[in-house]
Amino acid sequence: MSMKRFTFDSDGVCLSYLDSGVDAPLLLAMHGHFGCARNFSPLAQALAQDYRVVALDQRGHGWSQHPEDCSRSAYVKDVHNLVRHLSPERPLFLLGHSLGGVNAYQFAAQHPAMVSALVVEDIGVHVSPRIGFATDWPHRYASLSDLLELLADRGLSGDRYFLDSVCEYEDGWGFRFNPHWIARSQQAVTGDWSGDWLQLQCPTLLLHGTRSRDMRTEDGQWMRANHPDCTYLEFSAGHTIHDELPDEFGEAVKRFLRAKA
Repeated sequence: MSMKRFTFDSDGVCLSYLDSGVDAPLLLAMHGHFGCARNFSPLAQALAQDYRVVALDQRGHGWSQHPEDCSRSAYVKDVHNLVRHLSPERPLFLLGHSLGGVNAYQFAAQHPAMVSALVVEDIGVHVSPRIGFATDWPHRYASLSDLLELLADRGLSGDRYFLDSVCEYEDGWGFRFNPHWIARSQQAVTGDWSGDWLQLQCPTLLLHGTRSRDMRTEDGQWMRANHPDCTYLEFSAGHTIHDELPDEFGEAVKRFLRAKA
């Protein structure tokens, strides 16, 4: 199944998204910092029979525009504008990983009538990102081999989370993100967002990788205890469960959505 690429205007910022185009209930998926919409292609394939998957290249990522603003309100407004653009007939399903997870639960808290169920992948309510990651990487690489060698040196060889953002430019190979811009975005998402979590009304699936350095187990337990309808699952994985255990991840999401349809 091939997802098609489209764009829309979000208050003057051109954002790109992928759409599976299936005539089925809508699931909107949002990636984390350094990621892109293409990260969710395997999930779209796994859900192809039952759900229309739309994956957003969030501002500053992928094929979307890189504006100056990377505030919390800007990200959440982008979600709102995309939902209005898509005009689903019923409240949608919303899924977010890391940065996308915070954006997802903040949007759901602010717009409860628009979300029927929520999936949050490996992010808590106390966010302390590793600010500065990748800021020492070269801007461009003379060849794809040079870029792949850097990823291998950083222990990221074969990691599609980054490979999905690789692109050839006129002046060499590079990524569809600016690490210095993302450092500002990481700073903006740092904080205690427990107040947003406490406002959630929709059924929620919270997925945690037990080897993750980005979400604490205590956070997951608190989030489960302070949500009236939260399913909490742990996986033997790191931060990117959808990449490390794609089959298990897809099945968990599918079971949850079917139960909450």
